[in-house]
Amino acid sequence: MPTPHIYKTEALVVRHLNFGEADRILTVVTPQHGKLRAIAKGSRKVTSKLASAADLVTRTQFVLATGRELDVVTQAVVLERFDHLRESLWHATAAYTVAEALDRALQDREPHAALYALALDTLRRLDADATAWLADPTVANQAGPTARGWGTMRFFDLVLLDLLGYRPAFHQCVACENSLQPVEENGFNAELGGAICPNCSRHSQRHLPLLTLKVLRLVQTTTWEALPVMRLDARTRADVEGILQAILSLNLERSLKSWNLLPG
Repeated sequence: MPTPHIYKTEALVVRHLNFGEADRILTVVTPQHGKLRAIAKGSRKVTSKLASAADLVTRTQFVLATGRELDVVTQAVVLERFDHLRESLWHATAAYTVAEALDRALQDREPHAALYALALDTLRRLDADATAWLADPTVANQAGPTARGWGTMRFFDLVLLDLLGYRPAFHQCVACENSLQPVEENGFNAELGGAICPNCSRHSQRHLPLLTLKVLRLVQTTTWEALPVMRLDARTRADVEGILQAILSLNLERSLKSWNLLPG
């Protein structure tokens, strides 16, 4: 039997599955090796040194041994736990949505360093937002996102689509390719990949209100550092989310379960 190859990598734990009496099968995403599965033996035991390293949305330094079907975790050191977001229902669920999207978007063993970096940056932003959220006694017990937390997720959605090659069109009609005018009568078609002008309304799947269009354009074309805090009404937030969920569900082949659990 050949000697297993030993290698070290940092990774985000995006999924885990209980196996046997005390083990877990982990799905992790790494910057160099892409998505892979590994078994963390004994990690469900309270006394296990692997227990905290195998938690969801944890950034961990793993030492792995290659196996026939699954690699084997031999050592693990937690690098980041994002503890503050775990104390807020909305922020924790948002983090699980990031993990699920990452899992769904990547094929096994296909590295995508930019997508890994996006997910890590998003988790850090969510953790920082949760810290501020929990420090305010007037809102700490409320469900729902802050304006910055909501913007963090919408930025993640649109950059994710860009990195996967599914950038939606919000500046021209995807049916006739004419420039989109700033009017209330525009529409949207996820299958065609973007906005629909009034003249092509027969192709529209849903209404695209002007404010919703402006928000989508702003987030899509602005760096995170330059993105303003967007304090929007619930209707506009729902419109933006509905449009992004439609195009993500189409291109990731099904809707994200965690998204549907996010409080409004």
